[in-house]
Amino acid sequence: MKLKENNFLWYKLLNSSFTGLSVGILFTIYQPLTDPSIYSLGGIALAAAMLVIAKFYDKLLNIRKFFQISMGVEIIMLTTLLVFMALQYTFTSALLVYIGYQFTFVFGGYLLRAETLVAQDKELLAKIDINKQLGYLIGLGISFLFYKTLEYGFEITDAKTQINILHYFLVGLQGIILLVLANSFSWK
Repeated sequence: MKLKENNFLWYKLLNSSFTGLSVGILFTIYQPLTDPSIYSLGGIALAAAMLVIAKFYDKLLNIRKFFQISMGVEIIMLTTLLVFMALQYTFTSALLVYIGYQFTFVFGGYLLRAETLVAQDKELLAKIDINKQLGYLIGLGISFLFYKTLEYGFEITDAKTQINILHYFLVGLQGIILLVLANSFSWK
């Protein structure tokens, strides 16, 4: 298995754009989770799971597992979007989205380490980091323009309505992210 560098750079750009575009939605989606102990339990579970993952680095730090886990994380992100769209602003929806995000965070440290090993080239790593930051900035900029367009162009000022509309774009973007990620690796 081999990394297709240009495709992977597009993946990193789009993935970070998704993060920038969606960063503000969680504050509203998590509103039904009024018990702060939920976040404590989530943090404990996250830290414990990350410890377990680290114990298996010898088996996980290879390009095939990197691909499989990356795809799994992106599928979970798509699932959280669809769960929210189906259940809307409910306690169950907020809890499932929170669990989904926590699950993806469990693999965050692993993915960063594995990415460094898979890329194996300082120049490529620099390009990856540049694309991550550019993508994040692009996503934040589009997010700002999106909300202002809804507010001033369509007079939609309710945050929940804005977030509902944004989810249609996020699902489309996440689908593209999955396709680009799948095409970032060759099976040779």
